[in-house]
Amino acid sequence: MKSLPKPVLGIFAALTGAAVMVVLFYFTAWAGESAPAINVDTTTTVRDAKAVTSYASVVKKAAPSVVNIYSTHIIHERLYRNPMFNDPFFRQFFGDPSGQDDGNQRERTRREQSLGSGIIISPDGYILTANHVVDGMDEIKVAIPDSNREYTAKVIGADPPTDVAVLKIDATGLPAITLGDSDQLEVGDVVLAIGNPFRVGRSVTMGIVSALGRNGRNIGMPDSGYSIQDFIQTDAAINPGNSGGALVDAEGRLIGINTMIKSSSMGSEGIGFAVPINLARHVMERLISSGRVARGYLGIHMQDVDAELAQQFNLSSQNGVLVDDVISGTPADKAGIKPGDFVTEFNGKEVDDGNSLQLAISECSPGSDATMKLIRNGTATTLTVKLAELPVGAPQNKNAKTAPASTKTDALDGVSVADLDSETRQALKTPASLQGALVTEVNPGSNAAEAGLHRGDVILEINRQTVRDADTAVKLCEQAKGKHILVRVWRRDGEVDGTRWMTVDNIRHVS
Repeated sequence: MKSLPKPVLGIFAALTGAAVMVVLFYFTAWAGESAPAINVDTTTTVRDAKAVTSYASVVKKAAPSVVNIYSTHIIHERLYRNPMFNDPFFRQFFGDPSGQDDGNQRERTRREQSLGSGIIISPDGYILTANHVVDGMDEIKVAIPDSNREYTAKVIGADPPTDVAVLKIDATGLPAITLGDSDQLEVGDVVLAIGNPFRVGRSVTMGIVSALGRNGRNIGMPDSGYSIQDFIQTDAAINPGNSGGALVDAEGRLIGINTMIKSSSMGSEGIGFAVPINLARHVMERLISSGRVARGYLGIHMQDVDAELAQQFNLSSQNGVLVDDVISGTPADKAGIKPGDFVTEFNGKEVDDGNSLQLAISECSPGSDATMKLIRNGTATTLTVKLAELPVGAPQNKNAKTAPASTKTDALDGVSVADLDSETRQALKTPASLQGALVTEVNPGSNAAEAGLHRGDVILEINRQTVRDADTAVKLCEQAKGKHILVRVWRRDGEVDGTRWMTVDNIRHVS
């Protein structure tokens, strides 16, 4: 028995290598900020095996560019002279005296501080760091350890989806780091992490690139809305305070921004993550030029495929992305993309999975044309789509609940279904045009449960045939042949709704 993986929403890189060159990079600014001069070195790393007894020269080259960031969040609290009213439990019974000027309350201001690191990327004071180091902070101080100077920093722009922020301090002649090319990284390359862990002062740790293209689901990050994740994984020790610091290669070039660790103790366990500098640089350029990052938008729900799904769709390879659903009125809808299409190429680059496709789309400018190669019903097709701009935010339906429905009949083994009535539609907040069979019960030990079918799902298709109601679902299941049944369902999961494909073992037909 096998179950499908959940639809992959994370991101990993599918970027092409840059030409071998050393350049001084400039770009134009429109938002009133002066364009920084950035040193970029994309020469290939020497990987010939040789004994190395010291990385002191590398540290001397890169470390002066790494700064300490001290952020402060000012919190205003209302305290009551009668401590009973400080407890919300008592205020609900005796009332809240906050609106009464009777001397029964007082204001208290406290300062909540956090520690992080940053990287000087231009001599005139531009600094890269992690967004979570400065997010929501009222005061940001940047300390340059080698000179004992401290500056007040201004946030030029921040991009939560990539956890990248750009700061600016009023200074000149600063020791700017040289940027490398993270596209050229290979697993096994030596890297150094530089930062200010636990406020002990600038520290350097060494490791290797453990993996490339890590995303939030792989590393256990909680889902927090739209995110673009293409992490470099390293065993160089990264600890609290290292966030926003530099990950450099054996030449001292910046190839990543340290952002987080995976740890059960909040200490280093040899699994740290950094945002690749190519992705960070892409974001940084847009933040400095316009103060925001405008991203391309296609308008599909998608999932990766396993061997069973590939067989159901007659696919020769699992490399690609299966379209679950197409959002009405979006570029994908206008271009003629359909559920069940299998995307294999985007703008001339092969699509490995959902991560690479979402990253490629996000790097396109809104309004630009993109070409897509896909397989539809076994036939290769090429489409051109004009991308829109990724919408900010999404509709939130936090109170959506699954309403109980009376069981009409059995479908699949261990699954009960019912027709969609008005009460259920209202509770699930289904689209008005949605038709199908509501799953009212799933036996925990059934093949359907193992494949990922849930109570509250709405079955839309069975073996590529439309399900209108519960009777249709039962009929199509009874007619199903072969070892697997291909099922397409609509599902609401908290604030998010969409469709996905799954294969359910059909044990009645296994010989």
